[in-house]
Amino acid sequence: MSSLKELAELPSGFPQAWRSAVTGKLGSSPVQAWLELDLDEQLHFGAGLLVVTADQLWAFEGGTEQPGLRHWALDQEIKLLCSDHNGVGLLELVQGQRRIAAWRYTLGGHVQANRLLEQFEARREFLLHGKPLQISPLSLCPQCQSPLDPELDECEVCAQVIHTPPSTWTLLRLWRFAHPYRWQLLAGFLLTLASTAATLVPPYLTMPLMDKVLIPYQNGQPIDSGLVALLLGGLFGSALLAWALGWIKTYILALVSERIGADLRTTTYEHLLKLSLEYFGGRRTGDLMARIGNETDRINVFLSLHLLDFATDVLMILMTAGILFSINPTLALATLLPLPFIGWLIHAVRDRLRTGFEKIDRVWSEVTSVLADTIPGIRVVKAFAQEDREAQRFRDANRYNLEVNDRLNKLWSLFSPTVSLLTEIGLLMVWAFGIWLVSKDSISVGVLTAFIAYIGRFYTRLDSMSRIVSVTQKAASGAKRIFDILDHVSSVPEPAQPVVLPKVRGKIEIRGAGFRYGNRAVIRDLDLTLNEGEMVGLVGHSGSGKSTLVNLICRFYDLAEGAILVDGTDIRQMAIADYRRHIGLVLQEPFLFFGTIAENIAYGKPNATREEIVAAARAAHAHDFILRLPLGYDSLVGERGQGLSGGERQRISIARALLIDPRILILDEATSAVDTETEKEIQKALDNLVKGRTTIAIAHRLSTLRKADRLVVMDKGRKVEEGSHDELMAREGAYFRLYQAQQRQAEANRDLLPEE
Repeated sequence: MSSLKELAELPSGFPQAWRSAVTGKLGSSPVQAWLELDLDEQLHFGAGLLVVTADQLWAFEGGTEQPGLRHWALDQEIKLLCSDHNGVGLLELVQGQRRIAAWRYTLGGHVQANRLLEQFEARREFLLHGKPLQISPLSLCPQCQSPLDPELDECEVCAQVIHTPPSTWTLLRLWRFAHPYRWQLLAGFLLTLASTAATLVPPYLTMPLMDKVLIPYQNGQPIDSGLVALLLGGLFGSALLAWALGWIKTYILALVSERIGADLRTTTYEHLLKLSLEYFGGRRTGDLMARIGNETDRINVFLSLHLLDFATDVLMILMTAGILFSINPTLALATLLPLPFIGWLIHAVRDRLRTGFEKIDRVWSEVTSVLADTIPGIRVVKAFAQEDREAQRFRDANRYNLEVNDRLNKLWSLFSPTVSLLTEIGLLMVWAFGIWLVSKDSISVGVLTAFIAYIGRFYTRLDSMSRIVSVTQKAASGAKRIFDILDHVSSVPEPAQPVVLPKVRGKIEIRGAGFRYGNRAVIRDLDLTLNEGEMVGLVGHSGSGKSTLVNLICRFYDLAEGAILVDGTDIRQMAIADYRRHIGLVLQEPFLFFGTIAENIAYGKPNATREEIVAAARAAHAHDFILRLPLGYDSLVGERGQGLSGGERQRISIARALLIDPRILILDEATSAVDTETEKEIQKALDNLVKGRTTIAIAHRLSTLRKADRLVVMDKGRKVEEGSHDELMAREGAYFRLYQAQQRQAEANRDLLPEE
C-alpha cells in the first residue's frame, strides 16, 4: 500500500484510473506531464500511459490492472519525435538512428502530447547541458483537467479552436458599417464638440465671480448687481446650451448606432447563410446565436453610449488642458503629473482585459449551447430520464462561467480604485501647489478656484475614460468574434463568372471524384454517370459514402478531386442558388419550420398559389390528413413539426420538394419514417413523379429500390457493383449479400412476432 506522501506526488488532474497503478513506481520524482494512450500497436483501442518526471520517461502499457512497465533516463542521448497521420498521433523514442519505442494515440490527445514533448525536451536539456528550464508551470483546465496553454490560459480541448487574441484595432473595422452614416456621425461629432465647449464655460466664469464680486465684497466693496446678473446669466445660458446640444447629439448618435448594429446583424447572418455545411459542422448553434445576438448588442451599446462618452472625455480632457495652460502653465504641469502613471496602468491592464472578455464570451456561449442542445431535444431528455444530467451540465457550464468572471473581476476591481486613487493624489497636489502659489501672490484665489473646478472635471473625465477601457475591450472581443464569421471564406465559393444553363435536362456525370472529411477519405476515385430521366438507387452499408455523394451532388461540399458535371457543365461553374433550384431534396430526417402547413410546403417556392400547394400535397399523399387538421392547410405545426407524426412530416417534406418541380430529385431514405401502408402510397406517387426526372434514391430497405433503372453498390467510398436488381442478384456479389442479410433479418423479425 502506497503512503499518503506518495499519493500526494501526483497532480490533481492526473488520470484517476491510473493512480493506483502508478503510485509507488515513480519514486519521489514529481510528475511533469503525462499522456493517456488509447491505441495499441495494431491500432486497436487499448489503454496506456506515458509519464515524464524530473529525470525519467515512464511507459505503462496494457491497462491499469497489471501494466507492463518500461522507463528511460533522460540524461542520455534519446529523442522523442511526434507526428500524426490520418487522425492517429505517433510518438517515437529514438536513440541514434534506431527507434527503441513507439506509442500511438488518437488526436484528441494532441494537447497533452505537445505538453509531454515540451517537458521531455526541457528536462533533457537541463540534465545534459545544465540549461535553465524554460517551462511554464503546469495548470489544468477546471472542466476537463487537460493541460492549459500557458500563453492563452485557454483549454484547446474544450474550446475546440485555437483563438488568436483580439485587438482594439478590430473596432476600426466597424467603419465599413458606419460609412453609410458618415454625415450623421460628423454632425454628432460637431455637436459633441460644441456641447463639451459649453460645459467648460461655467468654471471660467467663476474666476471673475470670485475675484471681482465675492472677494471685493469681503473687503468692504459693494456687489455689482449688473456684473452678477451677467455672470449668472452666462452660467445658466451655458448650462441650457450644453443640455440642448447634448440631447440632440445623443439622439442622433443613438439612431446611427442602432442602424449600424442592425446592419451588422443582417450582414453577419447573411454571410452565415452563404457558408458551407462544413463550417456549421464544427460550430455549436448556441455559440453562433450568441455571436449574432449578444455580441452585436454589446457593440451597439458601445457605439451608442460609451463611444460617445469616450469622445466627450477626450475632448473634455484636451480642452481642459488647453484652458489650464492658458491660465497658469506651472500649475497645469502639476495637474498632469499623474497622467503617465494612469497611462501605464491602462496599457498594462488593457490586453489582459481584452483576452479575458473574449474568454468570457466563449464560456458564455457554452452556457447558451447547453440550452440550444437541450430545449430542442427535450423529448429525448425526458425519454431517457436525463433531466438531472442536463441540469448538471448547465450547472457545470454556469460554474465555469462564474470562475472566469471572478478572475477578471479580481483584476478589474483593483484597476478602477487605483485610477481613482491616482486622480485623488493629483487633486491634492493641485491644492497644495495652488495654496503655495496663492501664498506667494503668484495667482489669485479666483484662479485657484477655477483651477479646482476645471481639475475636478479633468480628473472625473480621466477616471471615466479609464473605466471605458473595460467596455472598449468587451466591444473589441465581440467585434473579433463577429469578424471571425465575416472573415470566414466558404469552402463552396461562388464562381467569378457563373455559367447559366438555359434549360437543365438532368444528366449527371461524376468523374474521378474524391472527398475527405478531415483526414478521413469518404469518396475515393468514383466514376458514375446518371442519364437524363433515369432513376438510380444508391445502396451500401452505413458509412459507405451514399449520403456524402448526395451532398456533393447538391454542392453542400466541394470535391477534393475530380468533377461533377450536369449536362456537361461543372457544377462549380454555376451560381449555387441557380443550380440548387433544379434540385428537389427529401432528407432522411424531415425538418419543418414553425408556421402553417401551407408555408412549409411552399418554402422552396414562396409565391406558389394555393392550388399548386394542394396539388403537391395530393401527389405526396398528404392532402387527406391535412384536411383532417382543425385549420387544414392553415394549421400551425410546432417547432420542427412536433405537432405531426413522423410519417406526416415526411409527406409534407416530399410535397415541399415536388412543388418546385425539380429536374433532379434526391430521395435520402425518403420513406424510412413511414409505416408500410403509407410507404406503399408514397411509392405509388413516386412511380409517376420520377418520370422525366433524374432521380437518386438512397434506401436501406433494398426492396424499395426494385423499380430503379439501375442500382449502384458503394463500399468505403467506392463503387463496387452496378446494374439492375436482377443482374446484381445473379452475380451473387456485394448486393446479393446485402439483400440476403436483409431477408434473414426480416424473417427473424417475423419469427419474433406473437402468434395471433
